Amino acid sequence: MVMSNERIRTIVGLIGNVISFGLFISPSPTIWRIFKNKTVEEFSPDPYIACVMNCLLWIFYGLPINHPDSTLVITINATGLVLELIYLSSFIIYGKSAHRKKIFSWLAAELVVLGAIAGFDLGFFHTHDKRSTFVGIFCVVFGILMYTSPLTIMWKVITTKSVEYMPFYLSLAAFLNGCCWTTYALLKWDWFILIANGTGALSGFAQLILYACFYRTTPKKNSKRPESEIFEGLQTMPPIMSILIFKEL
Repeated sequence: MVMSNERIRTIVGLIGNVISFGLFISPSPTIWRIFKNKTVEEFSPDPYIACVMNCLLWIFYGLPINHPDSTLVITINATGLVLELIYLSSFIIYGKSAHRKKIFSWLAAELVVLGAIAGFDLGFFHTHDKRSTFVGIFCVVFGILMYTSPLTIMWKVITTKSVEYMPFYLSLAAFLNGCCWTTYALLKWDWFILIANGTGALSGFAQLILYACFYRTTPKKNSKRPESEIFEGLQTMPPIMSILIFKEL
C-alpha cells in the first residue's frame, strides 16, 4: 500500500518534532550546572534571550488571526518559551546585577518589538495570507540569523583545529532536524519552512564536515582544556539550533 504524500509529510513532521524538542532541552546540563553550583560562571544569557523572541514570534504567527489551524505551532513554541524562561531564571537568580538588568531590558524590548509587529499586522493586513506572510518573514529572518550563529564556534574549530567546543551529537541533531523540515516543506511547498530549515541543514552539514576534518587533531582527555572553558565555548551555540519553523501537520 502506497502512502499518500500528506501522510508521508505528517510522519516527517513528527520526526522533526521529536528532534526539535531534543534541541530545545539541549541546554539543560548547562542550566543544571548553574543551579547546582549557584553561579553562572562565564555563561551568557544571550542565546536564551534570542530564543525567547523567536518563540514569541512563532506563537503570534500560529494564532488564528494570522494562520488558522496551527495549534502545533503554538504548543511547540509555547513549550520552548517556558523552557527558555526557566533557563533565564537561573541567570536572574544566580547572575550578577548586570545580568539581571540585561535580561529584563532585552525582554522588555522584545515585547515592544512584538507589539509593534502585531499592531502593524492587524492594522494594515486584513487577510490570513497577508498576515501570515508578513509575520512569517520576520520569523524566517530571525531563524536564519539564529541558524548562522554557530559560525563563531565553527571559526574557533578551524583556528584551534579542535572540535571540543562543538559537540558532535548537537551538530548531528541540528543537521537531521534541518533535513526533516526541509523535506517537510518540499512535500507541500512552503517557502517559510524551506528557507530557514534549508539554511539550518547546510549549517549542520558544514559542522559535521568540520568535525570529520578536525576530530583527529582534537586534544585527548588527558590534555583537554579546563571544563569551564569547554562550557563557555558551548554557549556560543544557540540552545535550539533548529529555531523551529513549525506548521500544522
